[in-house]
Amino acid sequence: MMRSLYTASTGMLANQLSVDSISNNLSNVNTTGFKKSKMQFQDLLYQTMVAPGATSSDGVKLPGSLQVGLGVKAQSNDHLFMQGNLQQTGNDLDMAIEGEGFFQVQRPDGQLGYTRDGTFKVNADGMVVTAQGFPLVPNITIPPQSTTINISAEGTIMVTRSGEKDATEVGTIELARFTNPSGLDSKGGNVFMQSEASGEPILSRPNESGAGSVQQKYIETSNVQLVEEMVNLIVAQRAYEINSKAVTTSDQMLQNANQLRG
Repeated sequence: MMRSLYTASTGMLANQLSVDSISNNLSNVNTTGFKKSKMQFQDLLYQTMVAPGATSSDGVKLPGSLQVGLGVKAQSNDHLFMQGNLQQTGNDLDMAIEGEGFFQVQRPDGQLGYTRDGTFKVNADGMVVTAQGFPLVPNITIPPQSTTINISAEGTIMVTRSGEKDATEVGTIELARFTNPSGLDSKGGNVFMQSEASGEPILSRPNESGAGSVQQKYIETSNVQLVEEMVNLIVAQRAYEINSKAVTTSDQMLQNANQLRG
């Protein structure tokens, strides 16, 4: 059987995964804090018929080689953590990180999650939580009858209660950074988890030690660029088509060989 059939099929599978990844990016173009991913490819093993620098039958050392590649595979689809645009909302508890870092939230299983989605709310107990109800870490409680909430770029939260003139500090936001944020494990719901590839979280206050600043009454939009993704989609589609053409061509060559008469 012609190896080109199997080689081209690996290209079809790899580009199908690329289309899947691009489709996910496009579907999350309006997801707050979403970070797009990019597919990375890797060539497969090579069948060596003549090794580099081999000696011919005449005793001459050949300058080249004869190797046939066996296709491609999808190696990874890394998240790209470029800054998304900031959109003003006017909501006191909406926060965007301008620069590096993640908000820390506590998942129902007790583990820490990390997110760029700063759409926070107050639950029935007064705790600041995400839209899914995950508490912000460190825990911050907004006192009842608070009339104003002010959050500084350094993450300090000050509130003013009804009937009081002076503002009171109720907590400070802490951001987490990672040596390799692309290695974070995406769990859905705009939440990432630490992994062996990401390394340990580096904790600091906003605007300190390389962490970004907190912008109150803003959210960070998705960093997906529609035009770029559409171009990538066209490229992946054409690559899929040309690999399918290679399969068809190999099939026609096999058909011609089967029809040979002695």
